[in-house]
Amino acid sequence: MRIDAHHHLWDLSRRDYDWLHTQNPLIQRTFDVSDLRIAMASAAIDRTILVQTVPEPAETLDLLSIAAANPETIAGVVGWVDLTDAAVSDALAELMASEAGSVLVGIRHVVHNELDARWLMRADVRRGLQAVGEAGLLYEFLVRTRELPAAIDLVESLPDVQFVLDHIGKPPIADGACDEWADCITRLAAHPNVACKLSGLVGEAKPGAITADFQPYADLILESFGTDRVMFGSDWPVCVPYRSYEGVYELAMELLHGLSTSELDAVFGLNAVSVYGLA
Repeated sequence: MRIDAHHHLWDLSRRDYDWLHTQNPLIQRTFDVSDLRIAMASAAIDRTILVQTVPEPAETLDLLSIAAANPETIAGVVGWVDLTDAAVSDALAELMASEAGSVLVGIRHVVHNELDARWLMRADVRRGLQAVGEAGLLYEFLVRTRELPAAIDLVESLPDVQFVLDHIGKPPIADGACDEWADCITRLAAHPNVACKLSGLVGEAKPGAITADFQPYADLILESFGTDRVMFGSDWPVCVPYRSYEGVYELAMELLHGLSTSELDAVFGLNAVSVYGLA
Protein backbone atom coordinates (compact mmCIF):
# COMPACT_ATOMS: atom_id res chain seq x y z
CA MET A 1 0.00 0.00 0.00
CA ARG A 2 1.31 3.45 -0.94
CA ILE A 3 0.57 6.22 1.54
CA ASP A 4 0.98 9.98 1.27
CA ALA A 5 1.83 10.99 4.84
CA HIS A 6 1.13 14.71 4.44
CA HIS A 7 -1.49 16.67 2.54
CA HIS A 8 -4.20 19.25 3.19
CA LEU A 9 -7.76 20.08 2.24
CA TRP A 10 -9.53 23.40 2.74
CA ASP A 11 -12.99 24.79 2.10
CA LEU A 12 -13.28 28.55 1.64
CA SER A 13 -17.03 28.34 2.23
CA ARG A 14 -16.43 27.00 5.76
CA ARG A 15 -13.87 29.48 7.14
CA ASP A 16 -11.26 32.10 6.35
CA TYR A 17 -7.69 30.84 6.01
CA ASP A 18 -5.53 33.85 6.83
CA TRP A 19 -2.32 32.23 5.64
CA LEU A 20 -3.79 31.64 2.17
CA HIS A 21 -4.04 35.39 1.54
CA THR A 22 -0.31 35.58 0.88
CA GLN A 23 -0.10 32.42 -1.22
CA ASN A 24 -0.03 31.90 -4.97
CA PRO A 25 -3.49 32.43 -6.54
CA LEU A 26 -3.38 28.87 -7.86
CA ILE A 27 -4.18 27.55 -4.39
CA GLN A 28 -6.57 30.28 -3.26
CA ARG A 29 -9.59 28.06 -3.87
CA THR A 30 -11.34 25.15 -2.20
CA PHE A 31 -9.64 21.76 -2.46
CA ASP A 32 -11.86 18.80 -1.59
CA VAL A 33 -11.70 15.01 -1.60
CA SER A 34 -12.62 14.77 -5.28
CA ASP A 35 -9.61 16.94 -6.13
CA LEU A 36 -7.47 14.79 -3.84
CA ARG A 37 -8.47 11.54 -5.51
CA ILE A 38 -7.55 12.88 -8.94
CA ALA A 39 -4.15 13.99 -7.64
CA MET A 40 -3.49 10.69 -5.85
CA ALA A 41 -4.30 8.69 -8.97
CA SER A 42 -1.52 10.48 -10.85
CA ALA A 43 1.03 8.88 -8.52
CA ALA A 44 -0.76 5.59 -7.70
CA ILE A 45 -1.14 6.56 -4.03
CA ASP A 46 -3.67 4.45 -2.12
CA ARG A 47 -4.35 6.37 1.10
CA THR A 48 -3.32 9.56 2.85
CA ILE A 49 -2.81 11.44 6.11
CA LEU A 50 -4.82 14.68 6.24
CA VAL A 51 -3.12 17.52 8.15
CA GLN A 52 -4.51 20.68 9.78
CA THR A 53 -3.93 24.15 8.31
CA VAL A 54 -5.31 26.59 10.90
CA PRO A 55 -5.24 26.70 14.73
CA GLU A 56 -8.94 26.01 15.16
CA PRO A 57 -10.50 22.95 16.82
CA ALA A 58 -13.48 23.38 14.49
CA GLU A 59 -11.26 22.68 11.49
CA THR A 60 -10.05 19.49 13.14
CA LEU A 61 -13.64 18.33 13.63
CA ASP A 62 -14.33 19.05 9.94
CA LEU A 63 -11.24 17.08 8.88
CA LEU A 64 -12.25 14.15 11.08
CA SER A 65 -15.68 14.11 9.48
CA ILE A 66 -14.17 14.18 6.00
CA ALA A 67 -11.84 11.30 6.85
CA ALA A 68 -14.61 9.23 8.43
CA ALA A 69 -16.74 9.69 5.31
CA ASN A 70 -13.83 8.68 3.04
CA PRO A 71 -12.00 5.84 4.83
CA GLU A 72 -10.91 4.28 1.58
CA THR A 73 -8.92 7.46 0.83
CA ILE A 74 -7.95 9.12 4.12
CA ALA A 75 -6.34 6.87 6.74
CA GLY A 76 -5.84 9.43 9.51
CA VAL A 77 -5.97 13.06 10.58
CA VAL A 78 -3.36 15.25 12.27
CA GLY A 79 -5.35 17.99 13.98
CA TRP A 80 -4.87 20.95 16.31
CA VAL A 81 -5.50 21.76 19.96
CA ASP A 82 -4.20 24.60 22.12
CA LEU A 83 -1.25 22.96 23.83
CA THR A 84 -1.01 25.83 26.31
CA ASP A 85 -4.56 25.31 27.58
CA ALA A 86 -4.64 23.88 31.11
CA ALA A 87 -7.58 21.76 29.96
CA VAL A 88 -5.75 20.32 26.92
CA SER A 89 -6.39 16.74 28.10
CA ASP A 90 -10.11 17.43 28.07
CA ALA A 91 -9.88 19.00 24.60
CA LEU A 92 -8.09 15.92 23.27
CA ALA A 93 -10.60 13.59 24.90
CA GLU A 94 -13.45 15.55 23.35
CA LEU A 95 -11.94 15.28 19.88
CA MET A 96 -11.27 11.57 20.28
CA ALA A 97 -14.77 10.95 21.60
CA SER A 98 -16.40 12.75 18.68
CA GLU A 99 -18.24 10.70 16.08
CA ALA A 100 -15.16 10.48 13.86
CA GLY A 101 -12.53 10.73 16.61
CA SER A 102 -11.07 7.29 15.94
CA VAL A 103 -9.22 8.62 12.88
CA LEU A 104 -7.30 11.27 14.87
CA VAL A 105 -3.66 10.16 14.89
CA GLY A 106 -1.74 13.28 15.89
CA ILE A 107 -1.57 16.97 16.73
CA ARG A 108 0.36 19.79 15.04
CA HIS A 109 1.08 23.47 15.60
CA VAL A 110 2.86 25.95 13.30
CA VAL A 111 5.78 26.48 15.67
CA HIS A 112 7.89 28.54 13.25
CA ASN A 113 5.28 31.32 13.43
CA GLU A 114 5.86 31.75 17.17
CA LEU A 115 8.08 34.70 18.17
CA ASP A 116 9.84 32.62 20.82
CA ALA A 117 12.37 30.22 19.27
CA ARG A 118 12.14 28.17 22.49
CA TRP A 119 8.33 27.99 22.43
CA LEU A 120 8.40 24.21 22.40
CA MET A 121 10.18 24.16 25.76
CA ARG A 122 7.72 26.41 27.57
CA ALA A 123 6.34 24.65 30.64
CA ASP A 124 2.73 24.93 29.47
CA VAL A 125 3.57 23.64 25.99
CA ARG A 126 5.57 20.75 27.38
CA ARG A 127 2.64 19.85 29.66
CA GLY A 128 0.36 19.90 26.62
CA LEU A 129 2.70 17.64 24.68
CA GLN A 130 2.78 15.18 27.55
CA ALA A 131 -1.02 15.10 27.36
CA VAL A 132 -0.81 14.40 23.62
CA GLY A 133 1.43 11.41 24.28
CA GLU A 134 -0.72 10.16 27.12
CA ALA A 135 -3.73 10.25 24.79
CA GLY A 136 -1.91 7.85 22.46
CA LEU A 137 -1.33 10.48 19.79
CA LEU A 138 1.88 11.73 18.17
CA TYR A 139 3.05 15.31 17.76
CA GLU A 140 4.26 16.79 14.48
CA PHE A 141 6.90 19.54 14.43
CA LEU A 142 6.46 22.32 11.89
CA VAL A 143 9.73 24.16 12.46
CA ARG A 144 12.63 25.80 10.69
CA THR A 145 16.31 25.67 11.66
CA ARG A 146 15.75 28.39 14.30
CA GLU A 147 13.41 26.15 16.32
CA LEU A 148 15.25 22.84 15.84
CA PRO A 149 17.45 23.19 19.00
CA ALA A 150 14.31 23.45 21.14
CA ALA A 151 12.84 20.45 19.33
CA ILE A 152 15.97 18.45 20.15
CA ASP A 153 15.74 19.34 23.84
CA LEU A 154 12.03 18.49 23.83
CA VAL A 155 12.27 15.00 22.34
CA GLU A 156 15.06 14.18 24.76
CA SER A 157 12.90 15.28 27.70
CA LEU A 158 9.82 13.35 26.48
CA PRO A 159 11.16 9.97 25.32
CA ASP A 160 7.76 8.29 25.60
CA VAL A 161 6.10 10.66 23.12
CA GLN A 162 6.28 9.92 19.37
CA PHE A 163 7.29 12.90 17.25
CA VAL A 164 7.31 13.53 13.51
CA LEU A 165 9.37 16.23 11.78
CA ASP A 166 7.40 17.82 8.94
CA HIS A 167 9.05 18.95 5.70
CA ILE A 168 12.52 17.81 6.90
CA GLY A 169 12.67 20.91 9.10
CA LYS A 170 12.22 23.37 6.20
CA PRO A 171 15.91 23.89 5.37
CA PRO A 172 16.91 27.00 3.35
CA ILE A 173 17.28 25.08 0.09
CA ALA A 174 17.00 28.24 -2.03
CA ASP A 175 20.14 29.62 -0.36
CA GLY A 176 22.03 26.36 -0.60
CA ALA A 177 22.67 26.60 3.14
CA CYS A 178 23.03 23.36 5.01
CA ASP A 179 25.51 23.31 7.91
CA GLU A 180 23.42 24.55 10.85
CA TRP A 181 20.34 22.66 9.70
CA ALA A 182 22.38 19.50 9.08
CA ASP A 183 23.92 19.58 12.56
CA CYS A 184 20.48 19.94 14.14
CA ILE A 185 18.98 17.17 12.02
CA THR A 186 21.75 14.76 12.99
CA ARG A 187 21.17 15.50 16.68
CA LEU A 188 17.39 15.25 16.38
CA ALA A 189 17.51 11.96 14.49
CA ALA A 190 19.66 10.42 17.24
CA HIS A 191 16.45 10.12 19.26
CA PRO A 192 14.48 7.00 18.24
CA ASN A 193 11.11 8.60 19.09
CA VAL A 194 11.34 10.91 16.05
CA ALA A 195 10.35 10.12 12.46
CA CYS A 196 10.64 12.48 9.48
CA LYS A 197 8.53 13.40 6.47
CA LEU A 198 10.27 13.82 3.13
CA SER A 199 7.85 16.56 2.17
CA GLY A 200 7.58 20.28 1.50
CA LEU A 201 10.91 20.52 -0.31
CA VAL A 202 9.72 22.31 -3.44
CA GLY A 203 8.36 25.26 -1.47
CA GLU A 204 11.79 25.93 0.07
CA ALA A 205 13.72 25.99 -3.23
CA LYS A 206 14.25 28.53 -5.98
CA PRO A 207 11.88 28.42 -8.97
CA GLY A 208 13.08 25.89 -11.51
CA ALA A 209 15.13 23.92 -8.99
CA ILE A 210 16.34 20.55 -10.27
CA THR A 211 16.81 17.25 -8.46
CA ALA A 212 20.47 17.96 -7.73
CA ASP A 213 19.47 21.03 -5.71
CA PHE A 214 17.48 18.85 -3.31
CA GLN A 215 19.75 15.80 -3.23
CA PRO A 216 22.11 16.82 -0.38
CA TYR A 217 19.16 17.47 1.91
CA ALA A 218 17.43 14.18 1.09
CA ASP A 219 20.71 12.29 1.47
CA LEU A 220 21.28 13.69 4.95
CA ILE A 221 17.74 12.80 6.01
CA LEU A 222 18.20 9.20 4.87
CA GLU A 223 21.62 8.98 6.48
CA SER A 224 20.34 10.40 9.77
CA PHE A 225 16.93 8.78 10.14
CA GLY A 226 17.42 5.61 8.10
CA THR A 227 14.83 4.23 5.72
CA ASP A 228 12.68 2.94 8.59
CA ARG A 229 11.84 6.42 9.95
CA VAL A 230 11.28 8.44 6.74
CA MET A 231 7.85 8.89 5.13
CA PHE A 232 6.89 10.40 1.79
CA GLY A 233 4.53 13.36 1.92
CA SER A 234 3.24 15.39 -1.02
CA ASP A 235 2.31 18.59 0.86
CA TRP A 236 -0.44 18.90 -1.75
CA PRO A 237 -2.01 21.30 -2.64
CA VAL A 238 0.58 23.69 -1.14
CA CYS A 239 3.01 22.22 -3.68
CA VAL A 240 0.84 23.09 -6.69
CA PRO A 241 2.50 26.44 -7.58
CA TYR A 242 5.86 24.65 -7.77
CA ARG A 243 5.12 21.13 -8.98
CA SER A 244 2.07 18.95 -9.50
CA TYR A 245 1.25 16.06 -7.19
CA GLU A 246 2.79 13.69 -9.73
CA GLY A 247 5.81 15.98 -10.04
CA VAL A 248 6.45 15.91 -6.29
CA TYR A 249 6.12 12.13 -6.26
CA GLU A 250 8.56 11.83 -9.17
CA LEU A 251 11.02 14.12 -7.41
CA ALA A 252 10.91 11.92 -4.33
CA MET A 253 11.53 8.83 -6.46
CA GLU A 254 14.52 10.52 -8.07
CA LEU A 255 15.95 11.54 -4.70
CA LEU A 256 15.56 7.97 -3.43
CA HIS A 257 16.93 6.30 -6.57
CA GLY A 258 19.48 4.23 -4.64
CA LEU A 259 16.98 2.49 -2.37
CA SER A 260 15.91 -1.13 -2.73
CA THR A 261 12.33 -2.12 -3.46
CA SER A 262 11.73 -2.99 0.20
CA GLU A 263 13.18 0.33 1.34
CA LEU A 264 10.97 2.22 -1.10
CA ASP A 265 7.96 0.28 0.17
CA ALA A 266 8.84 1.46 3.67
CA VAL A 267 9.23 5.15 2.77
CA PHE A 268 6.12 5.19 0.58
CA GLY A 269 3.79 3.37 2.93
CA LEU A 270 4.90 0.88 5.55
CA ASN A 271 6.58 3.47 7.77
CA ALA A 272 3.38 5.53 7.84
CA VAL A 273 1.42 2.43 8.86
CA SER A 274 3.82 1.89 11.75
CA VAL A 275 4.24 5.51 12.88
CA TYR A 276 0.54 6.35 12.76
CA GLY A 277 -0.67 2.96 13.94
CA LEU A 278 -2.85 2.43 10.89
CA ALA A 279 -4.92 -0.69 10.36
